[in-house]
Amino acid sequence: SASVQQKQPEMKAKRLSRARRLSRARRLDIITTLPQNIIEIILCLLPIEEAARTSILSREWRFKWTKIPKLVFHDDTVKISTEKWHLSDREEISQLESERRDKERKCKLFCAIHQVLLQRQGPIQEFTISMYEADETCFEIDQIILHLSRNHTLKRLTLNFCEFSYDIPLCVFSLHHLTDLYLEYCHVDLKPIFNGLPSLVHLTLKRTWISSETLLHLLSGCPSLKSLCVMLENQVDGPIGNPSVMELFKCLTQIEHLTTWGYITTSAQDWVSGEFPPSLINLKYFCIEELCFGPSNGFAFLGVLFKCSPNLEKIKLEIETEDGYDEIESTEIEEEFSLILEKYSDVWLEHLSELEILYYRNEKLELDLLKFILARSPNLKK
Repeated sequence: SASVQQKQPEMKAKRLSRARRLSRARRLDIITTLPQNIIEIILCLLPIEEAARTSILSREWRFKWTKIPKLVFHDDTVKISTEKWHLSDREEISQLESERRDKERKCKLFCAIHQVLLQRQGPIQEFTISMYEADETCFEIDQIILHLSRNHTLKRLTLNFCEFSYDIPLCVFSLHHLTDLYLEYCHVDLKPIFNGLPSLVHLTLKRTWISSETLLHLLSGCPSLKSLCVMLENQVDGPIGNPSVMELFKCLTQIEHLTTWGYITTSAQDWVSGEFPPSLINLKYFCIEELCFGPSNGFAFLGVLFKCSPNLEKIKLEIETEDGYDEIESTEIEEEFSLILEKYSDVWLEHLSELEILYYRNEKLELDLLKFILARSPNLKK
């Protein structure tokens, strides 16, 4: 009985010691005591696979990752076995074996996405998928997007397929809560039943195949659009083509940020000089990439845009270094450019405070354009 009495204080001491350790651990575990929305923000900063691994920390953390509102999936989200190949042998892998590995990675990625979606315990507001091995008609992605459109009020959607032209399913354009839509290497074909995206604020179309008619139909259905980045594939001479400046500006009267590149600027060549497009009075920022000083130049587009955008605050011009400009054609191009500058000599950029020019080569046409802008920007600061 004496030994039993001796053990009881020892057991009590152990229990007290364990309770103290737990109490101390809780005091030190500051993150767990944070509000759920703060924890979700922290988990959103982690790759999805790392966020899922937090489930092993404790019972309290087991399902926290299933409530984060942002899901991002890339090709490198999943790993495939490379045990069969040494580093020096990877360049010698057969085409058939390479295709098998690509298929394995794609299957594992879709499996991971489905597992994550099945364990969701909260709304998904932002979804990103970026991959190299997508097909033009990838039914797995179609199913994922259809699930999102039916079960979640998605606000941001990013689809990037890196050199493949993925056919965007129509259910994307039924996401009426979307505020941000980013499409790269996609093919867009709207149907007449498209009723618009009333909440869309930011739209990016990079290396995307879309007809002129479809693009205008899409833009006209986005009354809240403030930021547009449109960099279509160069198919001016093909069946897709580019919209005219008149048609484009009519859809962008509320736009504040506009980014495009040299290929769309050729649409200004077809502009009828007798009538100006609608004024873009809300446009504050304009960026043009691959501005061409060669035969298919974008001077006319710049002239029209400067004329119709009196409230521009920042202009960014990225000059195309391989524009076909040479001494043989330079005289004809310079004469054309001189006529354009004369035509828009009344342009006044009163609110312009910042001008950025990338890849400036100090060519005559570039210098003339720079002088033209500087002479009409009394409040330029940078």
